[in-house]
Amino acid sequence: MTLLLPFLVLVVLYMFMIRPQQRRMRERQSMIRSAAVGDVVAMAGGIIGVIVADEGESGVLSLEVDTDVEVRVQRSAISQILTPAAGELP
Repeated sequence: MTLLLPFLVLVVLYMFMIRPQQRRMRERQSMIRSAAVGDVVAMAGGIIGVIVADEGESGVLSLEVDTDVEVRVQRSAISQILTPAAGELP
């Protein structure tokens, strides 16, 4: 019984803290991979722009943040995709 309590604490810790964090990380990675040219994205630094070019495996995107103003950013800096999904209202 004495050895069971620490084991149960570890199981509860895993179930309520580690697994949800892993799920959020998988969802974020999926969201980052799904970003494509034409999507409106918000970056970690607060910059909002439209993806106009993807440099492929380098992980660098070009964002148009204003007319004729492009910024190169890392794909990993995307915090959310703001483009509504097909069929949803903006």
